[in-house]
Amino acid sequence: MFPADSVRKGRSAKKRASALTAGLALSALVLAGCAQSDREEGADGGSEGVDGTFVFAASSDPKSLDPAFASDGESFRVSRQIFEGLVGVKPGTADPAPLLAKSWETSEDGMTYTFELEEGVKFHDGTDFNAEAVCANFERWYNFSGIQQAESQAYYYGMLFKGFSDNPEAATYKSCDATSDSEAVVTLNKPFAGFVAALSLPAFSMQSPDALEEFGANNSSGTAEEPELTEYAKGHPTGTGPYKFDGWDVGNQLTLSLNDDYWGGGEPQVTDIIFRVIDDPQARRQSLESGDIDGYDLVAPADTESLADAGFKVIPRDPFTILYLGMNQQVPELADPKVRQAISYAIDKEALVSQTLPEGTKVATQFIPDVVNGYNEDVTTYDYDPEKAKSLLAEAGYPDGFTVDFNYPTGVSRPYMPTPEQVFTNLSAQLAEVGIKVNPQPNKWSPDYLDRVQAGSDHGLHLLGWTGDYNDTDNFVGVFFGQNKPEFGFDNPEIFAALEKARQVSTLEEQTPLYEQINEDIAEFVPAVPLAHPAPSLAFSERVESYPASPVNDEVFSDIKLTK
Repeated sequence: MFPADSVRKGRSAKKRASALTAGLALSALVLAGCAQSDREEGADGGSEGVDGTFVFAASSDPKSLDPAFASDGESFRVSRQIFEGLVGVKPGTADPAPLLAKSWETSEDGMTYTFELEEGVKFHDGTDFNAEAVCANFERWYNFSGIQQAESQAYYYGMLFKGFSDNPEAATYKSCDATSDSEAVVTLNKPFAGFVAALSLPAFSMQSPDALEEFGANNSSGTAEEPELTEYAKGHPTGTGPYKFDGWDVGNQLTLSLNDDYWGGGEPQVTDIIFRVIDDPQARRQSLESGDIDGYDLVAPADTESLADAGFKVIPRDPFTILYLGMNQQVPELADPKVRQAISYAIDKEALVSQTLPEGTKVATQFIPDVVNGYNEDVTTYDYDPEKAKSLLAEAGYPDGFTVDFNYPTGVSRPYMPTPEQVFTNLSAQLAEVGIKVNPQPNKWSPDYLDRVQAGSDHGLHLLGWTGDYNDTDNFVGVFFGQNKPEFGFDNPEIFAALEKARQVSTLEEQTPLYEQINEDIAEFVPAVPLAHPAPSLAFSERVESYPASPVNDEVFSDIKLTK
């Protein structure tokens, strides 16, 4: 049993109680006018004497307002305000804690989970949250079909639950039973040690079954490479969280307002949220300095010290990230392990970190941070050695090097990559030194870049990364390398099987050596190059007294404390 202990009480108190323009000068004027208007409209909200309208600069639009079909940070930042899952996160950590489920019990064989639910909770549309709603959500995920199963759509369900109803033998999930209004029993086909922790992901938020049906949430269209948003995903997200959806002006801003009937109680100071899309880091900084926004994430590494010196509040997150250089093995040159090793030797990670990434960033030797179970201190490494790189290229039949597409995102900052263009430029120069020339392939982050890299084969080298969702090794290496994926384009049954075995082991004592060996196997196979564990920072105006920074970005704005 996971009890409703002090962690739960702390969560209840918090309880979720709650573009880039052509000219920066013109942008500042426009944003200033909008901010003033927005603040005047929200001036009556919040605590007495406090402006309840909070303007936060997002680096891009969300990919989708349906969290089941999202995997990006900007979508999840919005989702965390609107939705809640059965399981939350203990504040300031990556560890699971009760949320809509106030407790749970696990059977001895690790196959059955009994969730005791909070009572009296309603979705934003006034319908009841209960065990039937829980099972409706599980059944929805399990029954995704067609393009819904694509990596560009149900990314997390596919990665973590392995199969859908059309392939029950592969599926981790089996069934859900509503044994009473307040008790839901979920049965698995096979053990999944990270099951409870995985439910803290926004992708597994509880959504109103009535709203999902009314607004066609399952009427997916388009292709895996270019999926189209449903009516629900564009404008009708319906959860149980402290804020309700108001509107989305794509490319400009998204607005939320306080859910006055929120089940968790509390009196949050932030009553209205404006997520304003400002995709350029310099423009975000200027907007903060001019008072047009209250805060932003992913502060450019060069800006943290000067902002702090100017009196702004700069809040670092603990690094729980990985930035990597992916390699698509459907490209003939990249299918050769000697070429992948050569690329690893060609990269000076220390220089990359010091020149492009935030202070506090750690050089990576593997795809998990050192605080995660299974980190291998003795893993094979490829220390910077350009001569070794040239020698391996010659052995592979490329004594004069070769040319390859290098895909990178534009118009975005990510926690693991605040300035992707700088990272691309830095790595391209390093690769050129050993004879590898690149064809630059820039794409706007959402949806073009993600769809191109994750859903199809039209990419070569590429930049991507991960912010850990919860403290479980499978959430890193299992998600990356647990099955055949278009991003990497390889088939390695041995690694797939080893990861499947490890995720079913319930004790750390047994899991640790398995994951240590898996990390070594991945290092030898070199499907990608682990570059760094960046430490992202946020910046806020002086009126922000405190902000609930989380290593896994589980940050609900009802917990923000303001001074004016």
